[in-house]
Amino acid sequence: MKNKKELRLKSKTLRNALSENEIEEMSLAVANKILTLPIWEKTYFHIFLPITEQKEVNTEFILHLLSGKDKEIIVSKADFETRKMTHFLLTDNTRIKKNAYNIPEPIDGPDASGEVPSHKIDVVFVPLLAFDKKGHRVGYGKGFYDKFLSECKPDVIKIGLSFFDPEELITDVFEGDVKLDYCVTPNEVHSF
Repeated sequence: MKNKKELRLKSKTLRNALSENEIEEMSLAVANKILTLPIWEKTYFHIFLPITEQKEVNTEFILHLLSGKDKEIIVSKADFETRKMTHFLLTDNTRIKKNAYNIPEPIDGPDASGEVPSHKIDVVFVPLLAFDKKGHRVGYGKGFYDKFLSECKPDVIKIGLSFFDPEELITDVFEGDVKLDYCVTPNEVHSF
């Protein structure tokens, strides 16, 4: 049993020890496990683009799966002042650029395709640092995803992506924390 602060530290340490090859292999294994989830009849899939500096799960493999299945793919832009995320359809014309926090985001411009309201989204792939056996997650602590997920429809499917197995229990969970429906690791799909 650990609190969020301890888990953030532990996860970052574990991630920093991973080589680029390990990240690629484990990310591919995560994508293959996602194929087994009961989500493929859905249409609108929200995905995060990985912060390579933070050694996040590389979601490129999942992007290939989604575009291969002709899904509508949605990516976000984060506003750090309002802690709000704006969602855009990812198209061939979408230009992506890293922001000041190294988060790859769509660039606003004449090519940016229309904004997508949160309530249209069916499935959200959620970045995280750690998760527990009850489906609670530890993010970076800014609250972007908790806010975003609370704006989604009640039956939105929330899927965490992690390189590591769940913790027994995160001790300092509070009411605003949105639970996951699944968390996919290279070895297993955890269902909550």
